[in-house]
Amino acid sequence: MIFHPTPLAGVLLVRSEPISDGRGFFARTYCKKEFASVQIYDEFVQCNHSFNIAKGTIRGLHFQIPPNAEKKYVRCVHGSIFDVVVDIRKDSPTYLQYFNVELSFFNMLGLIIPEGCAHGFQVLEDDTSIIYHHSEFYHPNAEKGLRYDDPMLKIQWPLEVKHISDRDKNFAFIDHQFEPLQP
Repeated sequence: MIFHPTPLAGVLLVRSEPISDGRGFFARTYCKKEFASVQIYDEFVQCNHSFNIAKGTIRGLHFQIPPNAEKKYVRCVHGSIFDVVVDIRKDSPTYLQYFNVELSFFNMLGLIIPEGCAHGFQVLEDDTSIIYHHSEFYHPNAEKGLRYDDPMLKIQWPLEVKHISDRDKNFAFIDHQFEPLQP
């Protein structure tokens, strides 16, 4: 695996290195030793699979607040997504900036999202699946979110929004009431 930094501190792209032959390919997607080489020592305690029927679907932007803040490792295992990470760490030089990348089955990229960042994505192809590894268990009372269309973020989603949950489309806009996460 090869780790690439992004403009947001702690957000890393992970490129798998497939070994191919006439049967297909084999690729390592996680190795505790290799993650430790980039100072990621978290244990992943939960793994989730998101299946999305229709392109244009948006999920997110989600995060959990301390003491249940979590690191995520996200990969697209079928289809493709426009993946977005928003820095909501108060003391970060990239506070309220976002990074986006296309994750797909074919590019074999993964994304490490540190605590203090919100995460969401838009589905670019029908029948797309994403696998998430989480460093913290899901705590419904700790889950929060940012609006996908918040004018302060100015995220340029590539497709028309076709499907989004009521919860996700009703998160409050960022304003002077927003409480950034503390380090």
